[in-house]
Amino acid sequence: MAIDATTGSTSALTAATTTSTENPNGVLGKDDFMQLLLTELQYQDPTEPTDTETILTQTSQLASLESADNTNAALEKLTASLGSSQQFSTISAIGKTADLGSDAIAHDKDTETTFEVYFPNDVEQGVVSITDANGQTVKTLDVGTNPAGVYQFTWDGTDSSGNQVDSAIYHVNAEYTDANGDTQQTRLGAYPIESVRFDGDNTYLKVGSNYVSLENIVEVY
Repeated sequence: MAIDATTGSTSALTAATTTSTENPNGVLGKDDFMQLLLTELQYQDPTEPTDTETILTQTSQLASLESADNTNAALEKLTASLGSSQQFSTISAIGKTADLGSDAIAHDKDTETTFEVYFPNDVEQGVVSITDANGQTVKTLDVGTNPAGVYQFTWDGTDSSGNQVDSAIYHVNAEYTDANGDTQQTRLGAYPIESVRFDGDNTYLKVGSNYVSLENIVEVY
């Protein structure tokens, strides 16, 4: 009987080794533990069978493992569901205004710089002011008389005297008179949200003529 028991132990070891070889990452699930338990019972020494309490303890551990696996699976599904729900809730932002948090543009000397400004109200007359880091006005661009909307401007890189300015960060703001004769102000970086696009786990908002990642939006109002 002792010889049989030794043979059984060797077989059990072989089965465990096979499982390890087929699972190179060393990750065991509930099915693997069940297989180990059944192998242990199959090759136990009949003269010294596994204690009943031990079997119950192992079975209880197996049940706990299965419960933990089911909980993890449920949490993964819940996380995916919440992610999708959060994405689609962004659709409610369409029609509102997104603020990118900055009115700055980067300009390179001897080149033209194009930017967009949103005017929430009809414009009777107004100007776009380009200022330097010290708040000094470098150039003004005429807005003209236009209905509310997003308008593109091209700055040739010259100051009010016609000289090319240095490469630097400049700021863009606008002041205009609306159809009621009231003075209004706006700036680069605030645009109406026209649509929402989903690309995998990423969400993009169309502001002006560009799509901007949701993480780059600092405020929606």
